[in-house]
Amino acid sequence: MTTRTTTFATAALLTRGATAALRALAPGGADRWRRKNHAGRTVELYCGPACAAATALAAARVHPAAGLAVFAAGACGAYDDIAGADDPRRGFCAHLGALRQGEVTSGAVKLFGITAAALVAGTFLKQRPLDRLLAGVVIAGAAHTVNLLDVRPARAASAVLALGAPGLLRSAPGGALAAAAVGGAAAVLPEDLGERAMIGDTGAHALGAALGTAVVAANGRAGLLAHAVAVVAATVYGDRVSDWARALGTADGTVRSAHPHG
Repeated sequence: MTTRTTTFATAALLTRGATAALRALAPGGADRWRRKNHAGRTVELYCGPACAAATALAAARVHPAAGLAVFAAGACGAYDDIAGADDPRRGFCAHLGALRQGEVTSGAVKLFGITAAALVAGTFLKQRPLDRLLAGVVIAGAAHTVNLLDVRPARAASAVLALGAPGLLRSAPGGALAAAAVGGAAAVLPEDLGERAMIGDTGAHALGAALGTAVVAANGRAGLLAHAVAVVAATVYGDRVSDWARALGTADGTVRSAHPHG
């Protein structure tokens, strides 16, 4: 319990502290850290990098490979947030189609970067080759799945809280890695829910990767296989997953607010 509590506190407190520091420093100017959401409200971007860095550090204290996967997922998400901000293409098919035509989009960089880091992490978190492969699929798939849910305020963070909470009952390292994901998500939830901030691809991918490492650490082959099937299905039906997330919380299913990339 102590390890889980410490890891949760590390992720949550560092996220809050890093968010405040970034807001005070505003590297490149405050305007670079602001976006308009679909409701026309101005939101800040500080939470995403802060959450990704804090969660990666908390996860690394449990297992260095987990920290690597979370950091890489956040870094690739940050690249897409910056380089792909004006790119209207969404989904793997669009980015892979562009790649076939010789164009390397930020989305393609994100896809292959997160997958590569997840597979490397899997080799350190598991011992047998098949388990390592499944671990990589779960980590990368969890990162992308959480990002699919980040189409309305607090959808992604709330999903991480809901999916990660049962993992807190596990013993270390699975329980501790779940605490890292839940701690980071809990820290960004109030501002995300209040539409004062958004976590973007940076935060969503990092939190998803942390959740994936927790699943990997806590499960054997059967569990890995079941989770791998789930995240692959979510990826294949990505548009439906995002549409479902958009509809949540609205009485009639109509859209009332959204993040810019939704």
